[in-house]
Amino acid sequence: MVRIPAKLTTIAVSLAAASLVVTACSSGSSAPATGSPSANPSSTAVSATGVQPSLVGMHVEGAEAGAWPSAPFGALRLWDNGTAWSQIEIQKGVYKWDNLEGVLENAQSKGMTDILMVLGTTPEWNAKKVSPDDYPQPGAASAPKDLGAWDAWVTEVATRYKGRITSYQVWNEANLKNFWNGTPEEMAELTKRAYDIIKKIDPAAVVVSASPSTRLTASFDKFFPAYLKALAAEGWPVDVIGFHTYPAADGDPVGRGVLIKATQEALAAAGAPADIPLWDTELNYGLAGPGADLPKQDITGAKAAGWIVRTYVDDLRYNVARSYWYIWTQKPYDLLGIQAYPGSDGEQGFFALQNWVFGAEFGGCTEAAGAVTCDFSKDGAKWIVAWADTGEVPYTAPEGTQLVCDPLANCQESQAGAAITLTEVPVRVYLQ
Repeated sequence: MVRIPAKLTTIAVSLAAASLVVTACSSGSSAPATGSPSANPSSTAVSATGVQPSLVGMHVEGAEAGAWPSAPFGALRLWDNGTAWSQIEIQKGVYKWDNLEGVLENAQSKGMTDILMVLGTTPEWNAKKVSPDDYPQPGAASAPKDLGAWDAWVTEVATRYKGRITSYQVWNEANLKNFWNGTPEEMAELTKRAYDIIKKIDPAAVVVSASPSTRLTASFDKFFPAYLKALAAEGWPVDVIGFHTYPAADGDPVGRGVLIKATQEALAAAGAPADIPLWDTELNYGLAGPGADLPKQDITGAKAAGWIVRTYVDDLRYNVARSYWYIWTQKPYDLLGIQAYPGSDGEQGFFALQNWVFGAEFGGCTEAAGAVTCDFSKDGAKWIVAWADTGEVPYTAPEGTQLVCDPLANCQESQAGAAITLTEVPVRVYLQ
């Protein structure tokens, strides 16, 4: 939360110093190298008209039954909606489309057209290995014993929902045994098969890789580089790389940045196309673990709203094209550290993003002495989103400062030269 002393004084630290480091200012992608897949325009969140709402993705509990967020967002991921392969093809060639039809009809009625569907998990009738710990049901984590059945499933979905489902993710958290107990190479083969089928049926659809969970570093290091190596051998049959950044229970947006960097380093080591977009297809904060010594953390108030804002502004600074928040609910969900439901503090973070970021031009971020400042503009107006990475950092209000507001819309008048203490909760500094 912003704290402005009653007696305004000028401090020695100036964020206009020459030592500032400017980070990347756009998450758009250039033309890929010859032979690599082309990124669909919908796979990026920055365009000529500014930052698009698709930067902010969402999971919605009960979307298949008509539930919908009051908070603004621009892309929907289908997971935990009863829309996985194992939940639809209940017998070979016998499909139960009710939940998928329900969520798509609901989304269409709300004007939501950017839909990401996760193609996995394996039905028990096609599982090589059936374990009671598989999610969401026994057999779901298995590699398919009949790859022809996988091909038929992908063909059925892509044909039936061409133009209604805009992107497909191959698998969820494939480095975790309760989601995938096959090999990285088998997952790469499923990816290649899905890519070829989808692109033949619906060339405009975006194909997203299987997403590893980054918080468990041992399983990430075992799976992800091997999966990338196998994808490289197949000619990179993906439009987007997916990953998940749940920090440790005591982690924060800085900790999430470490997970993003680890993912980007793995991609660089694998020789992935430099311009391939990154989607964080599932995240939150405060979840218990890893290990028994890290209990769940409850993150509330301006801190909850502020971390949501930082998450998506960080996406712009770190070149992550979009992130899907897990999860919008109608009441508190005990698993999660930051809640997003009607009237929650988290909900206000998404409204702040709509006001501070959507439709604005992003001018990049600067970092110095623990302070981060990011420049935005729209229709002739200019503002700065600023915060301290951790703790408290002194900040001098720049020329033109008029007003300083936090994500809960608590505002104070200010002026150039004002001494402001930045905290981990970002503020919007309005300029003339």
